[in-house]
Amino acid sequence: MNRPLAIPGIAADIRAGNRAALARAITLVESRREDHQAAARELVQALLPDTGKAYRVGITGSPGVGKSTTIDTLGMYLLEQGHRVAVLAVDPSSARTGGSILGDKTRMAQLSNDERAFIRPSPSSGTLGGVAAKTREAMLLCEAAGFDVVLVETVGVGQSETAVCDMTDIFLALMLPGGGDELQGIKKGVIELADMIAINKADGDNVKRANRTAADYRGAMKILTPRSKHWFPPVLTYSGLTGVGVPELWEKIVAHRTAMNASGEFAHRRSEQQVKWMWSMFEDRMKARLRSDATIRARVKQIEARVGNGSTSPALAAEQIADLLR
Repeated sequence: MNRPLAIPGIAADIRAGNRAALARAITLVESRREDHQAAARELVQALLPDTGKAYRVGITGSPGVGKSTTIDTLGMYLLEQGHRVAVLAVDPSSARTGGSILGDKTRMAQLSNDERAFIRPSPSSGTLGGVAAKTREAMLLCEAAGFDVVLVETVGVGQSETAVCDMTDIFLALMLPGGGDELQGIKKGVIELADMIAINKADGDNVKRANRTAADYRGAMKILTPRSKHWFPPVLTYSGLTGVGVPELWEKIVAHRTAMNASGEFAHRRSEQQVKWMWSMFEDRMKARLRSDATIRARVKQIEARVGNGSTSPALAAEQIADLLR
């Protein structure tokens, strides 16, 4: 028989900045066991007053753009400035086996060896949006533990990748040097949601190319509608490898927060995110009930079979499944 978890004690350890307790708590929120999920809800609720003060930065970009290197360099810079940095790095899971490499710590060599930082790689487990299903809860736990900057590294650019916007304050899209035809291939949905675009690898022979790319993106941004009327997304160049341009990158992140606070949009955006989170959790609960109730699961299998053989339309089947949950 499993002993009930002492939530007040775990919450106190997290508030005290106990890294081991934080790691165990994130494991708890990621667990699919019903008793663990109930305990996780209680824990997050208990810690809610201690959250909300951190910078929440979403970082996305295609594979190979240098997200992990950027986070490593930016994280070290922030530590030197007196910040406490937490990184929630989402690794892609295999669609076939569900396995994940979880290698982000090896790609963030400096940050992972610094006790002032906390890095938590989590498998995406096929979650739409490229972020782990429990990333929001993990973010709140990190804030309660005293981390004032939370960097969320997503799997990579894609149509569903924009889900990161629903849980962070600023959405940073990283790009590689290149122009002309390469610019044609940008994901319009991602660019329209980006609060800032940064061209990485602006070092050595790449500097001129990176500057040309930045100019191309600035031109492209003029024909797109900005996400906010109070902020026009800047386009910067930097080098994650050498660190050149990284302080300016952070200055723009701070400037964005200042502008959003001054306009009142910061509080409004966070409020909207909370409501979206609620509905997302509700949908997860409904799907979990479909999986956990043996009787409902058997009926769903029958409905699936009828849809598969063409005897029932998907629309009618969806209504029949909804009836099972009523």
